[in-house]
Amino acid sequence: MVLILVGSVAAGCLGALTGLGGGVVVVPMLVLGFGVELRLAVGASLVAVIATSCSSSAGFLRGGFVNVRVSTVLEFATAMGAVLGAVLSPWLPVRTISLLFCAVLFWSAWQTIRQRAERGLDGAGSGDPLAVRLGLDAAVPSRTGPVHYRVHRVIPGVLAMLGAGVLSALVGVGGGVVKVLAMDRLMRMPFKASTTTSNLMIGVTAAASAGVYFGRGQVEPMLAAPVALGAIIGAAVGAKLLAVVPVRKVRLVFAALVLATGVQLLVRTLMGGVE
Repeated sequence: MVLILVGSVAAGCLGALTGLGGGVVVVPMLVLGFGVELRLAVGASLVAVIATSCSSSAGFLRGGFVNVRVSTVLEFATAMGAVLGAVLSPWLPVRTISLLFCAVLFWSAWQTIRQRAERGLDGAGSGDPLAVRLGLDAAVPSRTGPVHYRVHRVIPGVLAMLGAGVLSALVGVGGGVVKVLAMDRLMRMPFKASTTTSNLMIGVTAAASAGVYFGRGQVEPMLAAPVALGAIIGAAVGAKLLAVVPVRKVRLVFAALVLATGVQLLVRTLMGGVE
């Protein structure tokens, strides 16, 4: 249990820094390192995601990193996509979709590493008229004071969230990854704003999924307790680190975890674990 606690601290810290929630680390750690059955590992991972979101989002909200309006708009789209994915799941070739998604993850990791400069950090210039009407433009704190940014391409961002929900329902991977990438690449939000806003959103998504796992008896309290405690501690550390860690290093950590997600999903797909 001590090793699980320590591993969950690391997962919570990474989840808070990258906006992925820590599930990318928790599931393989429990399954490969401790021999936990996959469903129980996923149930514990969902608890860790909720703990990470609650612990880190409070600090991020106080620090002014989170764009609450964007999270509200995109979370609604993700929920609709999840419902659509559940309806379409009997009719779509999930294996093909999973392989395509792996390719997208690998490409995204490469593009994130190649990213050199923050985009969207310009108070001037033309943004998305819809973002202006919805009041989505905001600012992020910096060492020199608040830096204003404009939100771009709201409709493509919403469509990406619909896709994220569909993918999540079909293959069980992609929530936090697609959220961060959509806000960073499509909507041109600053990377730290993208990761912290994703942190807030994934807690809502995971809470709905965790209820289903709990009802099925797939949330083991003796396993979920140290995972949740470690995630809370790690998320608090990650929230403090994000304010001082350079964006470039955060991007590298994010790319590494996205790559790990792609490898996990590819192995599961090729071995017949995704059908």
